[in-house]
Amino acid sequence: MASEERVRAAVYARVSTEEQAQEGYSLDAQRQILSDRCTAEDWEVHGVYEDEGYSGRNINRPGYRRMMADIDSWDVLMVLKMDRIHRNSRNFMDMMDLLDRKGKKFVSSMDSLDTSNALGRFVVDMIQRIAQLESEQIGERTYLGMREKAETMGPDQKRRTMGFTPPFGYRLLHGGLEADEDELQVVQGIFWMYMEGDSMDTICYKLNREGITTRRGNPWNIYNMRNILHNPVYAGYMRWDGLLLPHDAETAVSAEEFNSIQDLMASRVRDPRRRKTLHVPCILEETP
Repeated sequence: MASEERVRAAVYARVSTEEQAQEGYSLDAQRQILSDRCTAEDWEVHGVYEDEGYSGRNINRPGYRRMMADIDSWDVLMVLKMDRIHRNSRNFMDMMDLLDRKGKKFVSSMDSLDTSNALGRFVVDMIQRIAQLESEQIGERTYLGMREKAETMGPDQKRRTMGFTPPFGYRLLHGGLEADEDELQVVQGIFWMYMEGDSMDTICYKLNREGITTRRGNPWNIYNMRNILHNPVYAGYMRWDGLLLPHDAETAVSAEEFNSIQDLMASRVRDPRRRKTLHVPCILEETP
């Protein structure tokens, strides 16, 4: 921030239609209050940025994005209240991290928050700690809920996925796992070629030669090939946090065939010390 020139302030105002009716702080009112504050501080109003009808949880507001794109042209960001800029503490701290890296200050007029002084920096630090705590608590609740759900799944819930990202060969449909026939046919071919004696490198070469790519359009390599051959989902089981959850979508191989392939993969590892590391225990059982 220049010391001999006037401080350049970016004035930001936001309101949704509902908030405007309830709180009375229209865009005009916010702009006037912040302009008066700049006059009192002898700061230059370098730019006024406004968003009408946008939620504070939405970071893709046009006025906000334009202001952050202009960040190198102003020195301090001014808002009427902290919730005008963000209603999510994590988003707020991400913004504060950027302002700090750029050497910019932040002022919330009605909250008496000014990061140019020690008290303001202390308040921001507390907000950051609260944001971290909220994030960890949400993560813990999500994990415990998913774990409980997994352990208590009934027969009619087998295809629930609990955040499960469908691998090549499957897709999500109505909260369940469904086979993608074209992709699953490729997977079946991969397992068949490996059981017939082809190496993973050879299988990759054959698929790439035929123009068959991964879901993202990339060529096959030994890493995604190993993931295919090791994944029990192709034998009817989803692996989640140490649990094997049966699903009833179409499979590529039987549990018995999958177990045999795991043994075969381990036997092809030349270094016996790596054999234990790479070997997936044969724990799948044929379902009746």
